[in-house]
Amino acid sequence: MSVLLLGIFDFIGTVAFAISGAITGIQKRMDIFGVNILAILTACGGGLMRDIVMGNFPPQMFINPFYVLVAAIVANIVFCIMFFHKGVPEKFTGLYDRGLFVSDTLGLAAFMVDGVMIGANFGYADDLFLLVFLGFITGVGGGVLRDVLSNQMPAIFVKHVYALPVIIGGILMVFMHELFHAWNAAMVCSFALVILLRVLARHFLWNLPKVDHGDVVSGPK
Repeated sequence: MSVLLLGIFDFIGTVAFAISGAITGIQKRMDIFGVNILAILTACGGGLMRDIVMGNFPPQMFINPFYVLVAAIVANIVFCIMFFHKGVPEKFTGLYDRGLFVSDTLGLAAFMVDGVMIGANFGYADDLFLLVFLGFITGVGGGVLRDVLSNQMPAIFVKHVYALPVIIGGILMVFMHELFHAWNAAMVCSFALVILLRVLARHFLWNLPKVDHGDVVSGPK
């Protein structure tokens, strides 16, 4: 059952992050090739980083390119929709932003689960810190590549506690397995927790503390 559930999370994360990457590429006025590359790297970049950390070479995206193909198909569908509708009408801008938030949130949650489970299946089930880190890097890695390649500050550093829910979800997942030895329940509960924290952070405008730019420039009085 856990293998099937993991496959479902993989597919959800790939589609969600491919949509996120494609939308960002279109926002940045990339051509169809750029949109495809950005969608693929957003969808598969976290897994690429995870495999590098684990020393799993060549990375899975090159051995089994199924999810690369899925990301490319999704990217071209999004591009065609936007191309033939000439972008997003102004009255739908709010819906467009919510769609980006939803796809980003689903991708984060799904790939956090994927990272933890891949690490456990790779023989690191007893290394809790590594499992949480693998969940974190799989969840946020693709988004970091997307933001860097689109010339914007990575969202994990500035946006609605973007990365923190992934870390908390990973911790919940590994401790639930330690206590109850039930990966399926741990996967579902941690997936739901990441989504819940992201929704709450967006609704209540939660952000981590940061230094005001004016204070940095002016210095102490």
